[in-house]
Amino acid sequence: MPSIPRRPPMPLHHDAGRRQAVQRLFTTAAAAVAGLPLASAHAQAAAASGGWPDRPIRLVHPWAAGGGGDIVARLLAERMQPLLGQPVVVDNRTGAGGNIGAQFAARQAADGYTVMTTAGGFAIAPSLFRSLGYDPVKDFVPVTKMATAPLLVLVRADSPLRSMADLVALARKEPQGVSFASFGIGSPSHLMGESINRLAGITMTHVPYSSGNAGTDLMGGQVTLAILDALSQTPQVKAGKLRALALNGTARLPSLPDVPTLAELGIPFELVGWHGMFAPAGTPRAVVDRLNRVVNQIIALPEVKGRLFDLALFPVQPPTTPEQWGAMFRQDVQSWGELVRSAGIQPT
Repeated sequence: MPSIPRRPPMPLHHDAGRRQAVQRLFTTAAAAVAGLPLASAHAQAAAASGGWPDRPIRLVHPWAAGGGGDIVARLLAERMQPLLGQPVVVDNRTGAGGNIGAQFAARQAADGYTVMTTAGGFAIAPSLFRSLGYDPVKDFVPVTKMATAPLLVLVRADSPLRSMADLVALARKEPQGVSFASFGIGSPSHLMGESINRLAGITMTHVPYSSGNAGTDLMGGQVTLAILDALSQTPQVKAGKLRALALNGTARLPSLPDVPTLAELGIPFELVGWHGMFAPAGTPRAVVDRLNRVVNQIIALPEVKGRLFDLALFPVQPPTTPEQWGAMFRQDVQSWGELVRSAGIQPT
């Protein structure tokens, strides 16, 4: 029987191309075992091997265009493009209190070409809904926290209430006579109002709004006060149409320096909303780290910080690592969940 000639052994040298080919082979095989589409496996391998990004990136934002979070998302997208060398396109996927967009983002390939920016309600959702269709902790990897978004306790400009002390005194005198408007049941503004009730020992009646008319009804006298976002209401305060009694968080707003925090007034409610970035779980660590560096670099730009302050937001400084933001986010999920349960809100 004729002998079969043997190929000489390949030299054992450190060839980057061979390593990348082997990495792609193993990634593809692992994906096949896990049942992932091969196209996704190839994309993840390319991202992990340093080829990311080589096409446009979709930035999902689960809220409507024109809102505070959308402004932040577009501020980022505009500046991410030159730093990453690819277009970054904002994709507004609205509905169900941010859940439709979040579910969509969770189901995208974990290849670095879909990321999501969202707000603090993302941390509350697990306590409000029995079936989200996604898990905020398990289905996403945190990238970085970008800004915090305080809420204002607001009354009409002609209201006799000029301070939180006045509000507490009135609520104690007329337990059923004080009402507060919020963004809706289980929203940060609702939970903040219920916390003020508990911490101050008063009973204000909650009036939920879902169509954005809380500010209009406040000015019309339908409610005693409203707890609304500083971003949309600071112009009304500066124009003399509304009076801000306090805000949550740990610092006063530069745009409203005379408005104290609740903690300063002896009502220790410091939980505050935020704007943050997430990617689908499984996104390569190299991609997450690069996104983290790029976004943190953008947030630190003087013109971006100035724009965020103008929007009544606090840019996050010092910047957060993915691990730091992940720990903060998990704590937020727990803290807001405790507030939901203490308010007696049943998940739907």
